[in-house]
Amino acid sequence: MSSQDVTVTVRLVRSFEHRNFRPVVYHGVNLDQTVREFLAHVKNDITVRAGLPPPFKKYTYDTMKIIHQAHGSKTNELVVSLEDDSTLILQDDSSLREAGVAHETELALFYSQDYKTYQANPISAW
Repeated sequence: MSSQDVTVTVRLVRSFEHRNFRPVVYHGVNLDQTVREFLAHVKNDITVRAGLPPPFKKYTYDTMKIIHQAHGSKTNELVVSLEDDSTLILQDDSSLREAGVAHETELALFYSQDYKTYQANPISAW
């Protein structure tokens, strides 16, 4: 499978406490691009993507984290796991491949300050 055939799902996380997120699927993702380039592409895409509610389009996103790899185990956390940040949060200067992204990887895209606040007090409000 070439790097142009990769499918990645990006979960746009609007609120950790309220479990408010929307998945967006990207086909034909090049794993040799940097995380910064992919993040810029996703941010531009969601502003014009049909079917996404305005709160998701206008939200400030700045961090990506691997949620799940194909054929791997899943976490019990419904939005995103709060563990292994050092290995699962993608670094801007690395390529997607170097960061561990592969075919059918699921990523979370969120605002880092919201994540830190939720991580300090992981209580759901619903």
